[in-house]
Amino acid sequence: MADVNELKTQGNKAFQAKQYDTAIDLFSQAIKLDPANHVLWSNRSAARAGKREWSEALADAEETIRVNPSWSKGYARKGAALHGAGKWDEAIAAYEAGLKIEDSDALKKGLKEVKEAREQDAGAGLGLGRIFSDPNMFAKLAINPKTSALLSDPAFAQKLSAIQQNPRLADSALQDPRMITVMGVLLGIDMQGFARDENSDEPLPGTSAQPPAPTHAPKPSAPAQSKPAEPEDVTMANPEPEEEDEEAKVKKEAEKEKQKGSEAYKKHDFATAAQAFEKAWELWPKDITFLTNLAAVYLEQGEYDKSIETSEKAVEEGRMIRADFKLIAKALGRVGTAYSKKGEYGDAIKWFEKSLTEHRTPDVLAKLKEAEKLKVEADKKAYFNPELSVTAREEGNALFKSGDFAGSVKSYTEAIKRDPTDPRGYNNRANAYTKLAALPEALKDAEQAIKVDPKFVKGYLRKSHVLFAMKEYTKAMQAVQEAQDADEEKKHKREIDEQLQKITMALYSQRADESEEDTIQRAMRDPEIAQIMGDPVMQQILSQAQQEPGALQDHMKNPGIRTKIQKLVAAGIIKTR
Repeated sequence: MADVNELKTQGNKAFQAKQYDTAIDLFSQAIKLDPANHVLWSNRSAARAGKREWSEALADAEETIRVNPSWSKGYARKGAALHGAGKWDEAIAAYEAGLKIEDSDALKKGLKEVKEAREQDAGAGLGLGRIFSDPNMFAKLAINPKTSALLSDPAFAQKLSAIQQNPRLADSALQDPRMITVMGVLLGIDMQGFARDENSDEPLPGTSAQPPAPTHAPKPSAPAQSKPAEPEDVTMANPEPEEEDEEAKVKKEAEKEKQKGSEAYKKHDFATAAQAFEKAWELWPKDITFLTNLAAVYLEQGEYDKSIETSEKAVEEGRMIRADFKLIAKALGRVGTAYSKKGEYGDAIKWFEKSLTEHRTPDVLAKLKEAEKLKVEADKKAYFNPELSVTAREEGNALFKSGDFAGSVKSYTEAIKRDPTDPRGYNNRANAYTKLAALPEALKDAEQAIKVDPKFVKGYLRKSHVLFAMKEYTKAMQAVQEAQDADEEKKHKREIDEQLQKITMALYSQRADESEEDTIQRAMRDPEIAQIMGDPVMQQILSQAQQEPGALQDHMKNPGIRTKIQKLVAAGIIKTR
C-alpha cells in the first residue's frame, strides 16, 4: 500500500502533466490516509480548479483553511476558486484574509487579477452579452412577430433571462440558432441571411438579386455561432513546435549555466558560481533550483541577508509556477539556515517549521532542534547579569532572615538565572530548601554548587549538612572530609571540626548497640564499601595495618588510598581512638 508522501508525489506529477482526474484520485487516496494534512486538501483544490470544477475546488480550499487556518496558501486556493466562479467580492475577501497572515506576492497577484476582472465585468459587459443587457429586451422580443413565438417556449425564455442576468453566458448560448434571430431583433438588423441554406439563391433582404455564383466560387460563410471557437484553434496551431524548440534551446543553455555554477561552487569559486546561477535564472525563470543554489552561494559568502532575499524569491516564484513542494520546502529551509547563521534563532525556528509543513526531512528537523537548543542558550546569555544576580541574592538573604523561605527560594532562583556560574546562589537556595524540608532539592543544589566551583568549601559543608538531615551519616562524613581537602587555607576549620564532631556523635549513637559483626554487615550493604573491601590492594593494606598500625599513616599520604580509608573509618570498619 502506497504511503501518503508517495501518493502526494504521484499526484503532483499528474497535476503538472495536466492529468487532473488522476491527480484528484491520488490526492483523495492520500487524504483518506491523512485527513489532517492541509497540503493534500490544497493540492486537490488546485487539481479541481484545473478542471474548472469551481464549487468542488472551493470546498477543498475551505477544508484546507479549517485544518490549518494559519497557512496563507489555503486562502489563495479559496480566492482562485471564487475567481473562477465569478464571485469577485468573495474572492477579494479571501485574498485579503490570506495577506493578513503572510505578505505573499502570489496572494497580491491573485488579488490584483480578481480586481481587474471585476472592473472589466462591471464595465461595458462581456462581448455579445452586451446585446442581451437591455432591460426592455423581453418587451422588444414580444412585439416582434419573428420572436414573439419563441417566447412561448418556457425553457428558451428562461435561457434568455439567465443571459440577461449573467452576460458571460451569451457566447456559449450561440449554439442555439434561435439566438441569431433574437440578436437580429435586439440589434435592429435582419440576420436571416446568415442562417439560410448553403445552396439557396435567395438574395439577402434589402439587396438586389445577383447572378448565380460560379461553381468554383467560395461558399457563403458558416453561421456566426462557429466564430467564437476560432481564436482557440488558431492560437494552438502551427506555432507550437517552433516555440517548444526555442524553449528547449533556452532551457538547455540554463542547465549549462547551472552545471558551470555547481562546478565553481565545489571549487569554492563563489563569485563565478553566483554569476552562473543568476544567468541560469535569467534564461529560464521556471526552475527555482537556480535561485536556491544562488542562496547557498550567498550563505557560503556570509551574505545572509542576500541569501534570505533570494530564498524568499524562490518561494514566491515557486508558488506562482506551481513548483514541486519539495523544492519549496528546500527554499524555506534555506531561509531558516541563513537566520540561524545570523544568530536570529527565533526567525530560524519559524522558517524551519514552515519548511517541515511543506515536506518533512531529517536534515531540516535536525536543524530545527539545533536552533531551538541554541535559542535557549542565547536567551540564557542575554539574561546573564552578575550585578543583578548579586541584588537578587541579597534580596533572598533578607527574606531568609525574616523566615520567608519560599520567597527566598524565588529570589535565589533569579540570582542563579542571572549568573549560573556563581556557586553562592545554589548554596543559599540549598539552605532554604533544607528549611522547607525539601531535602532532595537541597542536595541537588549543593552538588551543583560544587560542580560549578570544586574549590567552594561551603558547597561541601552544605552537602554534609543536608546528608546529615537525611540521616545519611556515612555520606555526610565523606562530604565533610572533602571539605577539609578543599579548605587549603583553613578558613573554615572551625565549621568543619564542628560538623565532624556532630557526625561522629551521631554515628556512635547509631552504632552503640552494634556488634562488630553487625557493623560489617551494615557497612557491606553499601556498594561502595563492598567494592573497597573487595579491592586486593586495600585488603593487603588492611592486613598490614593489623600487624603495623603505623603503616596506615604512610599509606594515607596517597590521596586515593586516604579517601578509601576515610570511607572505611566513617563506615565503622576501621575504628579510631
